[in-house]
Amino acid sequence: MGNNLLKGKKGIIFGALDDQSIAWKVAEKVVEEGGEIVLTNAPVAMRFGAIKELGERLNAEIIPADATSNDDLENLLVKSEEILGGKMDFMLHSIGMSLNVRKKRAYNDSNYDFMHKTFDISAMSFHRLMQMAMKKDSMNEWGSIIGLTYIAAQRVFPDYGEMAESKSLLESFARSFGYHYAKAKNVRVNTISQSPTMTTAGSGVEGFQQFFDYSDRMSPLGNASAEACANYCVAMFSDLTRMVTMQNLYHDGGFSKMGMNPDVFGM
Repeated sequence: MGNNLLKGKKGIIFGALDDQSIAWKVAEKVVEEGGEIVLTNAPVAMRFGAIKELGERLNAEIIPADATSNDDLENLLVKSEEILGGKMDFMLHSIGMSLNVRKKRAYNDSNYDFMHKTFDISAMSFHRLMQMAMKKDSMNEWGSIIGLTYIAAQRVFPDYGEMAESKSLLESFARSFGYHYAKAKNVRVNTISQSPTMTTAGSGVEGFQQFFDYSDRMSPLGNASAEACANYCVAMFSDLTRMVTMQNLYHDGGFSKMGMNPDVFGM
């Protein structure tokens, strides 16, 4: 049972693919806490996922949208207001994809057309969404927008490819657009830097299991789960965090502050 932290609030959840995805867990937790949602994902992703099942279970409408398309985002925002009966109080951007990583291209042999696509899907879509929402006046005062990121935005993780630069750009957009949205509408914009998480997308990265195990041992609290991330997102969507904006918030069991942990070496 929830605590009605989001009672009366409405919003859009991007990126729920299957029950392993963080966005899926966030959608479930938001509804449990009294929020109303619209679900969205790219049309191609919807064909491979189970989002329809989630929508039926949560009584949530699903609107396909390509986050790199202004027309799709405008349609999504307009229809969401119609469905939910008002402006948004929260939005979750949980979108990321690298063709270079998928096709196992080495970082120092990247295809630049692929790289442009990666940046467009994984980072520019965040700016595009907020710009469209501001132009359409789609957010209520004191609304909250969250983008999911990873510590590779600041540190080198060789197999993460240009997704690292995508996450750096995403975090920069949160700071820069967060200023403008706060001044215009008191809307807060933050990123959550999550632990490696066993999602369908994450587990596709080469060496992910070793990556996951290392982080789990390095972090004093262990890796944060997708369910725990969902709880954090709910807190950030709620009125309890009204004065938090333009921040990159680490949700990683302490990994980001560690230098060395004897557990990694079996001491």
